[in-house]
Amino acid sequence: MWMTPKRSKMEFEETRGFRPEWTQRYLVVEPPEGEGAQCLVCAHRVVSTCERDVRRHYEAEHQYYQRYVEEGERAALVERLRQGDLPEIIPPTPEERAARAGLGIARLLALKGRGWGEGDFVYQLTEVVLKDVLPDHVGVLGGIDLTPDTIRQRVLNINENLRSQLFNRAKDFKAYSLALDDQAFVAYENYLLVFVRGVDQDLEVQEELLTIINLTHHFSVGALMAAILEALQTAGLSLQRMVGLTTTHTLRMIGENSGLVSYMREKAVSPNCWNVIHYSGFLHLELLSSYDVDVSQVINTVSEWILLIKTRGIRRPEFQALLTSSESEHGERVNGRCLNNWLRRGKTLKLLFSLRKEIEAFLASVGATTVHFSDQQWLCDFGFLVDIMDHLRELSELLRFNRVFAATAFDHICNFEVKLNLLQRHIEEKNLTHFAALREVVDELKQHVKDDEKILDPNRYKAVISRLQKDFDRHFKDLKFIKKDLELFANPFNFKPEYAPISVRVELTKLQASSELWEEYRNKDLGQFYAGLSAESYPIIKGVACKVASLFDSSEICEKAFSYLIRNQHTLSQPLTDEHLHALFRIATTEIEPHWDALLRARNDPNP
Repeated sequence: MWMTPKRSKMEFEETRGFRPEWTQRYLVVEPPEGEGAQCLVCAHRVVSTCERDVRRHYEAEHQYYQRYVEEGERAALVERLRQGDLPEIIPPTPEERAARAGLGIARLLALKGRGWGEGDFVYQLTEVVLKDVLPDHVGVLGGIDLTPDTIRQRVLNINENLRSQLFNRAKDFKAYSLALDDQAFVAYENYLLVFVRGVDQDLEVQEELLTIINLTHHFSVGALMAAILEALQTAGLSLQRMVGLTTTHTLRMIGENSGLVSYMREKAVSPNCWNVIHYSGFLHLELLSSYDVDVSQVINTVSEWILLIKTRGIRRPEFQALLTSSESEHGERVNGRCLNNWLRRGKTLKLLFSLRKEIEAFLASVGATTVHFSDQQWLCDFGFLVDIMDHLRELSELLRFNRVFAATAFDHICNFEVKLNLLQRHIEEKNLTHFAALREVVDELKQHVKDDEKILDPNRYKAVISRLQKDFDRHFKDLKFIKKDLELFANPFNFKPEYAPISVRVELTKLQASSELWEEYRNKDLGQFYAGLSAESYPIIKGVACKVASLFDSSEICEKAFSYLIRNQHTLSQPLTDEHLHALFRIATTEIEPHWDALLRARNDPNP
């Protein structure tokens, strides 16, 4: 457990004091009297000395000074501001405005998954609008270059800008975790998306794409491990600060002897490393679990129906809701893998189940086989799959809420395991209260079959639920290992000191005796509470908080990348280098805003 460190103790600087590096970074100085930070530009006093508050003031009020990016320039700027000499804010030139517009359009095209060549189309649309609405301003388009080569290079420049910002922030990470998603298939190639979640000493969380790795070129686990370590080294992240690892539950990731997780844990074993917590159920919970519970390969049959509907039943009104849902997920053009993934979602299966009568009639009208609709075992399997996937969907949606911390996510997992126990008892008793679709199928079959005992085989589905229970126990066993740490983090004032390790009892007793801290705990969210907690007075509790906060608490960023992939899979399947693919995924998933001034300054480089 982290409350009794076996290897090393996390060292914190006191988070409530002014830090000298802020002067050049945010243009603030330590005030002569009192606490806080004094802005050199507007003389505003930032009362809190939490870095996030200082940075927010700088980004909201003085973003203009971000154009002074070189170290020498920043130092000269600080000296001028100390002397009261504010640099004149020079308005951008027409050329700079045009370049800024070009960068913004390039970013928007990347976000929407549009091709490089569509910049010319945007130019033509804008020209038509200006000719009719603002004819005097048509000339401004002359300075905006939207040719495919320029758009392509600008996307790379934006990616490099975002990447450098991430690396700068990574230097301040006190702890971080990785999420490894190997379910990204682009055309005929498979990619591993590596995400990082880090927290600084103010417990501010940052989730970003670290890198993508082409699994075709890194087939062996050793090569994959080397690529990940290289990405960590480039970002300045040492294994000594890695706390958690969340992955998909594929053999490549969690194979007992040859999985990537085993390799990474071996690499992280050293006197200066923490025990790395691994859990493998967050990512693509519905997608990967569906393979375990689809006992009759229902998905393969249903996917054939959908392809027929999309080709021969597109005008039928009863299928419009289904087709609209399909196109909103992955567009009009769809490959087999994306269709298969879409069908493995509980919401989609539920919609298909409600249309089964209409689908049967449609298949008969086009001469396709309808044998499955007369197979009572297959129909029961279909209903059971719909119900189980709907329960998994509910859990998956709870796990998509970000910034709730792993303690809350773990509570959802534990509650679902209790629910699985209930479902298993009910199916054994043939109680279909929580199996709405299966109950509907059984009720329909009872009208045609006299012997009720032959309709439902509870042992068949009891075995499936049992297998799902074992999977959950295996995927989240490491979170159970740190259960007390998670409970302490979530409820420090309700955690009984006698149940805590000896090393933390003094701190915990002292914390619970403080009425001031109790008020802060009641009135602030957990992140704000622990950010303000003194690292000098509560070093162990603060260390636990930092580590728990760095664990991935949701699949949000992975879902964002996955949705971007399936929505734009036709565009992404065009000839693209791994570098360009990396840039598109970063722009689609990042929460960081590009430094436009730095990008404008770089526009005169040999590569525009």
